[in-house]
Amino acid sequence: MKEQIAETYFVESAEQAMTLLHPLRAEMLSRLTEPASATELARGLNETPQRINYHLKTLEKVGLARRVGTRQVRNLVEVLYQAIARTFVLSESLGLAPEMMQRLKDQSALSHLVAASERIKRDALLLLERSEQQEEVPSATLHTKVHLPDHDARQAFVEEYVSLVKQLAEKYQASGADSEPYSVVLAVYPEPRKGADQS
Repeated sequence: MKEQIAETYFVESAEQAMTLLHPLRAEMLSRLTEPASATELARGLNETPQRINYHLKTLEKVGLARRVGTRQVRNLVEVLYQAIARTFVLSESLGLAPEMMQRLKDQSALSHLVAASERIKRDALLLLERSEQQEEVPSATLHTKVHLPDHDARQAFVEEYVSLVKQLAEKYQASGADSEPYSVVLAVYPEPRKGADQS
């Protein structure tokens, strides 16, 4: 049922690139490194199975996810899907103009930012419920500003940050099943201009 998937897939068609711009589809792919059904994904994403099933078929149609089997659940047969890779990268071979390529990358990053912020908000509300029941919920936030003058500086900053976080995660990664997993999210974006037209 479970199939081997690639570590990285280079998106080489415009159709696949546009499909990935949808934040929910990107989030679904990140969860489909293991086989899952529409019902499982819907439960984890707080969405309806019908909506998730629609997006699963879209991902399957463009070749970013595939059916890997079925599973009997009570009187129903659930179809299991799996992503074709763990990470997806927009390929330069898309043949798009550099301006359009950058725009696609920027839109994709912004879409992921929206999805990440929505997930953090949803998780925080669930944790607040646990806290109200007198359960200890350790958490931490970090907010800082950094001035990055150009594309090269931004790229270098992100690459070094990811490398350092990876080292830190590996250092403190617990191997036992008893340990509680913690979510770590990095978001880098230009600060919205104050007083900008919001219409």
